[in-house]
Amino acid sequence: MIRIVSLLPAATEIAAALGLMEHVVGVSHECDFPEEATARPRITHCPVHNADLASAEVDQWVRRALRDKGTIYTIDEPLLHELRPDVILTQKLCDVCAVGYGTVARLAETLPGPPKVVNLEPTSLSDIFDDIRRVAEACGVAEHAHGVIAAFSERVEAVRRRADRISHRPHFFLMEWVDPPFCSGHWGPELVDIAGGRDSLGRRNRPSAQVDWRQVIDACPEIIVLALCGYHINRARRDYELLKAFPDFESLRAVRSGEIYVVNASAYFARPGPRIVDSLEILAGILHPQEFPEFVSRGPDDPRVVRVG
Repeated sequence: MIRIVSLLPAATEIAAALGLMEHVVGVSHECDFPEEATARPRITHCPVHNADLASAEVDQWVRRALRDKGTIYTIDEPLLHELRPDVILTQKLCDVCAVGYGTVARLAETLPGPPKVVNLEPTSLSDIFDDIRRVAEACGVAEHAHGVIAAFSERVEAVRRRADRISHRPHFFLMEWVDPPFCSGHWGPELVDIAGGRDSLGRRNRPSAQVDWRQVIDACPEIIVLALCGYHINRARRDYELLKAFPDFESLRAVRSGEIYVVNASAYFARPGPRIVDSLEILAGILHPQEFPEFVSRGPDDPRVVRVG
């Protein structure tokens, strides 16, 4: 039986979509979906995970840790040896998102085999689908990938077809961090575009970046969505309170029209795996609720998206 260690939540979800969860023997500290992933041994640790720090404190800690140590994570090396993986799923996309590829590749060389290290580095929807194919091939189930990708692709195209019929494309700001402000990057602006919006501050196929708050004011977004990296709904609500104190906040069109939302970015937008398609559908429901009523927020207890402004 193949033994898989996944050091990335999105990779764990990809493995599950491919029917491989019974082969996953270890996961990262952030892997919480599907439910059975929470029962697997945790191989990584991050001191600020669930530390309840303010956004500015998290940002400062991350910058300092990357400068001083090159990483914000630690790996339980004895446990990794004990688990004897044949395949390790990791990433090279972002030093903040998960343990880096270089660290994992060096550790893999010390393990029996050594195991195959699969690097996931998506910057777009097509890259995410390619990663599903890559994981399937590495784990010996290449034939499973086609059906999985086809099902996800059909959902994407269904949103695209309906959104393309709508002439008005609202000015949109997909916000990845509040203090300091960050725009979205990689697949984020692409999702907005497919769902029928325009994010002039987004960095398509490139990393997210810090922006000046004045840029947001000048962009005059009609809708603002807080898709804060690693944050669930309730944590994002707290940062919305910070945002309300920013200069000229009340002057924003999105504020005046009550079009500000918080989403569960930890589960959806920040995970380039199967649920990225759910992220697209969430955006479609925000941008064009009359065209996509099935994706609209179900109220303040909706675990996906809540209207706060």
